[in-house]
Amino acid sequence: MSGATENNSSSAALETNQSSSVQPDAGSYRDPRGRIFYADGRVFRTVMPIAVADYEFVRDSGLLQTLEQEGLVIAAKEANPSVIGSAGNGAAYVLEHPVIPFISYPYEWSFPALKNAALTHLDLNLRLLDANINLCDSSAYNIQFNGAKSIFIDYLSFRKYQDGEYWTSHRQFCEQFLNPLLLRSLLGVSHNAWYRGNQEGIPTPEFAQLIPFRKKWSWNVQTNVMLQTKFEKSASAADVSKLAASIERRKLPKTTLTSMMQGLRNWIARLEPLNRGTTTWADYSVSNSYADEETKAKVAFIKAFASEVKPRQCWDLGCNTGEYSKVALDSGASYVIGFDSDQGAIEQAFARAGSEKLNFLPLFMDATNETPDQGWAGKERKGLASRQSADAIICLAFVHHMVISAN
Repeated sequence: MSGATENNSSSAALETNQSSSVQPDAGSYRDPRGRIFYADGRVFRTVMPIAVADYEFVRDSGLLQTLEQEGLVIAAKEANPSVIGSAGNGAAYVLEHPVIPFISYPYEWSFPALKNAALTHLDLNLRLLDANINLCDSSAYNIQFNGAKSIFIDYLSFRKYQDGEYWTSHRQFCEQFLNPLLLRSLLGVSHNAWYRGNQEGIPTPEFAQLIPFRKKWSWNVQTNVMLQTKFEKSASAADVSKLAASIERRKLPKTTLTSMMQGLRNWIARLEPLNRGTTTWADYSVSNSYADEETKAKVAFIKAFASEVKPRQCWDLGCNTGEYSKVALDSGASYVIGFDSDQGAIEQAFARAGSEKLNFLPLFMDATNETPDQGWAGKERKGLASRQSADAIICLAFVHHMVISAN
């Protein structure tokens, strides 16, 4: 149990009621290296013996502290395993993380948010490789947002780099980051519905069938989509065994691995949505039927409401481009989650949140078909209703928009 030295009164308080107050995160059960637990509004992560060597190597490198200070990686401090009672049994370490204001999923992100998350993942991996550290997976669910700022949250994905190793999670990166972005960039189709229906992302062989012939021939599409599809379709069990043996004999220089990631990063940074025209509600804030007096009255109402209630978390249903979300923040709300089904609107809202550094996270949501509980046992990914509660909700001209757009 080395490294687990903290103990305080809050730990003792938790131990007295551990059975009711300590709850495992239903989405973290897959990883044998450790699991997330919630206890009295706090977030803990177990580090099991199988992960100790990697954890200690990465911790002792000193790089994580720098990345934490830069806001690229979530902070963590070692706690006494007893803080989570019997849930800490067998854990070599227990880490405590700060609470993310709102857990969101890739199928709720706008195009620029998903792009931001992809770049964060690659930037982090490149920084880690410089210190002989690598990421063992490329899951988009390892990224969360605080406002428009993306942050990496999975400490158990860090491990010591092995000389000559390949990017074994390249396929996962493509299916969870790249393919959803290309769906919009090459075809003009938003990723949200497909991603929600297939939580591990968009399978490369399926996506490859949709790419127009003339768009298949760029170097980036060939190497990241078409070639990968060819390998998957032709691979048999025997082929995979031979390939694994071949990889064991051959080494990939780290310079080649970093060059591969840097090239992919440069390409993703240039991606933009195809045919980015005006959507139904993207210009609604400046082109609507309301008189100036009515707009001023709404602003005054939100100001008075937020000033009186001072909600820690406010939801803005039908947030559009975030005008009233910003009013709420300026008037007393600590954090605002915006929801809208118009891609143009939430893309502008995300840009506003980033440029103005607002505590505002705009997400995609169709109010007539909101995010449900799903995944393993219907609990792995929480629906909106069971994920969190707001202290206050703003619904401005909300219902009649559903009537117009969804009958």
